[in-house]
Amino acid sequence: MQYPFLPTHLRQLLLLTFVVFGLTAYAGDADAVQRKTVTKKSASAKPLPTKLVAKIRVKNNSGLSSARESKSSNYAGVSSRKIIIVRHVVPSRLSHGQLAGLHETPDELELKSSVALVIDQDTREVLVRKNDSAVLPIASLTKLMTALLISEDRLPMDEAITITQADVDTEKGSRSRLAVGTTLSRGEMLHLALMSSENRAANALGRTHPNGMDAFVRAMNTKAKSLGMRDTRYVEPTGLSSQNRSSAQDLATLVAATSSNPVLRQLSTSLGYQVDLGTRVLQYNNTNKLVGNPEWDIGLQKTGYISEAGRCLVMQARVAGRKLIMVFLDSSGKFSRLGDAERVKRWVESQVPTTIKVMPALPAALDGDVVVRRVSG
Repeated sequence: MQYPFLPTHLRQLLLLTFVVFGLTAYAGDADAVQRKTVTKKSASAKPLPTKLVAKIRVKNNSGLSSARESKSSNYAGVSSRKIIIVRHVVPSRLSHGQLAGLHETPDELELKSSVALVIDQDTREVLVRKNDSAVLPIASLTKLMTALLISEDRLPMDEAITITQADVDTEKGSRSRLAVGTTLSRGEMLHLALMSSENRAANALGRTHPNGMDAFVRAMNTKAKSLGMRDTRYVEPTGLSSQNRSSAQDLATLVAATSSNPVLRQLSTSLGYQVDLGTRVLQYNNTNKLVGNPEWDIGLQKTGYISEAGRCLVMQARVAGRKLIMVFLDSSGKFSRLGDAERVKRWVESQVPTTIKVMPALPAALDGDVVVRRVSG
């Protein structure tokens, strides 16, 4: 639009006013339709958290947009841009028990584990049973069989074993503080494998067996069959593979066999152990927090976890004067397997019968009154 009657500088000012007004109106409309936006006004504005990583879509004043994966802090100096953060929630990987619908099985104790079995070791009485014949991945419960074979073969526990690249986890990519080149005794490797579930230590135990790894795995399966563990199969000595599988019934048999071994009882229930590497000392602790609980009398235990197996726990413990074997598989929460053990313990203690004792003959002055004393057995 031309205004010949106005001076040139006034016409330019009027045109600039129309342009600014138009851009302001557009920005107002954009703000009305965008959701959860963040406007970066200047470089001095407070940056987004540096740990937040999300899909960020940046929309400029021209209406064009671009998307890229970046840390939000990269946009601290952007001026007059709208940043829309689109969060993508990655669902957790389901365990085999969840995929099979085993968590839908109800039980009176409302256990969080999809599989459970509690047996009186002396009488073989079954106290708790839930999907106990289901065959599932068993994670690091595998290490109980690894330890049993190493102990029964009476290999020298002071023999030095060095961690090699062959012991590095390529199955799950898990980490270890035992770096390649670390040398410990076989006894120390066995201790860390049972107490702290050290995967490289467990693999090194199988790899350095006199007959080699393949023969060691075959021996694990042969031992399982000799114990009557018909649902059990091992493919490696750590439990990182989901192909290591068993049932609660078979695992109860394994716990009974290993609990008679005093060395395995001592190592599995050790609270902690320090490894001296010369340049530094590593502190390892037990993966089962119940071991340090004074209300528990645990004779043998082992924990396990991979995503396919869920949280697992086996124990032999004395509860209310009874030696119980407890098996919990595929527990859905980080601490729920320990919570299930606590639920069973309280339930067993509540089942202890109450003894009624009647007082001796009362004096004549109290004749006719009956006094009963209730004594907990």
